[in-house]
Amino acid sequence: MQRLTLGVPATAAGLEQARQRQLQVLRQLEQGSFRWPAARRAPAAGPAALDPAPQDPGVSAAGRGDLAALLESFEQAFFLDPQRRRNPAGSRSTWSAAYRPYLRRLLRLAGSGANSRAGEEPWTRLWEGVLESYDPGSSSRQQCGIALAALARHGGVPLPPDWAARAGGYGLHAARFRQLPSDAQILQLPELIPNPAWRLAYGLMATYGLRNHEVFFCDLASLAPGGDRVIRVLPSSKTGEHQVWPFQPGWVDRFGLERLGESPELLPAVRTDLRHTTLQQVGRRVAEQFRRYRLPITPYDLRHAWAVRTIHIGLPDTVAARMMGHSVAIHTRTYHHWITRRDQQQAVDAALARQRPA
Repeated sequence: MQRLTLGVPATAAGLEQARQRQLQVLRQLEQGSFRWPAARRAPAAGPAALDPAPQDPGVSAAGRGDLAALLESFEQAFFLDPQRRRNPAGSRSTWSAAYRPYLRRLLRLAGSGANSRAGEEPWTRLWEGVLESYDPGSSSRQQCGIALAALARHGGVPLPPDWAARAGGYGLHAARFRQLPSDAQILQLPELIPNPAWRLAYGLMATYGLRNHEVFFCDLASLAPGGDRVIRVLPSSKTGEHQVWPFQPGWVDRFGLERLGESPELLPAVRTDLRHTTLQQVGRRVAEQFRRYRLPITPYDLRHAWAVRTIHIGLPDTVAARMMGHSVAIHTRTYHHWITRRDQQQAVDAALARQRPA
């Protein structure tokens, strides 16, 4: 949180002036025109300094200041976004995992970073250099493209018209595409996990397609006897609250998950107080346990396998995406192969059915 000092007297007139400034800042936030560097000059320059100085629309933010200042302004705008402020823990995790690594690489590639100005390094070329430092088709390249595009919009940095195409193309990585575990393998692997608490965590991820950290941020009351077995991922998770159905339903009993309905403390004792940890750190703990037990799959393989299972069953993509806590666009892009195969098979089946004699 930042304090904006207006320098007005504590009077009825001053209060009204402060209220008007507040409304002005809110409008700027909604329009995406608010800039912290201008606001920080308020104490020295008086209330009028809250208004960003008039800028030539043809001059980008890159040309008006250095890269470090742009990154600082972007970070503050990121956390001030009204939607992100509804879920601070998820926003911190998203920033740490999906933005900060790429912005740090941007600084490193710019040289010293703090004094890299547009006149010394064409910023569009710099953005392209960072993007090209990641392998084509990789998830890192896709996320780098998303992060740098957001920074470019914030700072007025022009990007090539084919930026999205060059950054995209990520589905499920080809190496993992052929190695997703079968249902039979998923049911056998818990034998390699000696700790019963971590076996339950594994079962939750396999049955509900949860992200690593979501195992510890769920309402599991519906798993108790008589419950409908639809669990609720809590709002404090990465993508907020959503409900998830089991696929396969019989796995709730197979993994003994019904015990968690009345005794969620049976899960591993992992610190989940987001005042002292992050969602990313919780998720990393899960990945470490998979490596510790030498499991031949990653936690996200269980999530991918759950998604593919719903495709084969015929669950609508919009519903599956909602349960996974991501957009339909991401769902379609990630599972493009299986969705295409399903749709084509349905079309073939329908065509063959029309040709069969009555």
